[in-house]
Amino acid sequence: MPPPPPPGAAVPRRGDPKFGGARAPRYVPDPGRASAARADAEAAAVPDTVLDGAAHGPFTVRAASVRGDSHRYFAEPRQDSLVVARLGDAEDPSGLLLLGVADGVGSAPRSHLGSALVCRETVRLLDDYAEELSECLRTGDERSLNGLVNSVVGRIADALVRAAEVAGHEPRAYATTLRVLLVPLDPAVRGRALLTVGDGGTALLREGTWHLDARFAPRTPDGGGAPPAAPAGDGVIDTGTAALPSTRHAEVDLFTTRPGDVLVLCTDGLSNPLGGDADIRVFLARAWGTGEPPPGLADFLWQLQYRVKSYDDDRTAVCLWEAGA
Repeated sequence: MPPPPPPGAAVPRRGDPKFGGARAPRYVPDPGRASAARADAEAAAVPDTVLDGAAHGPFTVRAASVRGDSHRYFAEPRQDSLVVARLGDAEDPSGLLLLGVADGVGSAPRSHLGSALVCRETVRLLDDYAEELSECLRTGDERSLNGLVNSVVGRIADALVRAAEVAGHEPRAYATTLRVLLVPLDPAVRGRALLTVGDGGTALLREGTWHLDARFAPRTPDGGGAPPAAPAGDGVIDTGTAALPSTRHAEVDLFTTRPGDVLVLCTDGLSNPLGGDADIRVFLARAWGTGEPPPGLADFLWQLQYRVKSYDDDRTAVCLWEAGA
């Protein structure tokens, strides 16, 4: 029998995630019942939480996908998926980081499979054009980028349809959104590409202040307060309902960033509370946007789980820290 551990201070724990408002949401912030394999083995095999990350030169990535309170309560699968990958040859300095999130449509019964499949196919198919995509970003060639991306998006939609047909289901049962960020690994190239099909969010933290996606217009000077009104599709919250495979076209935006920026790519499980609750904006701005080194994986997961009452959807985010000059 092994000896008892020596006395000493207890190992510190983070404890439950922080929450906004006077009271915590009524659901516990941990997984409950496991999903029943007999009812749906593929759904039961989807993990409650996924945590990932990467580091390439000046770039640090943290990524997590967490099953929402509602899905946990009903022992339903997480419908979100994420991907962090490198495109191009392993030693090619002109390669690309691919960061992606997919949000399975809530009413689609097999969207948890659709979102995972779309993430895999996005990596596989865009990698075939890694060199061309890199050149488009280096030169700012939005027209060629649009053509390449939407050729691939059509093939991704085809893959979803084939998967549904093989399994004997309607393609709409696999419906999912997709949001992808392409980032050149060459720090001298400041262009980035955002590819979107359907809802979700993309935000930028610059010097602790939240900015909207696409044009990255400033929110408020202190990173808190109510965000200004924005046309549908232009801000942290997108109201579009497009989804693969019925939609075969992605919106493509080129933009530039600065050293020290933090880009946040997320599903609407984060974009909705981020756009609607000042407390979570302030908390995450302090956690991610103060110029401190990026958090470790465990800290990032704990921070991402900041709880906001009435927001119980799956929450997925991929964050990119760009080292300061």
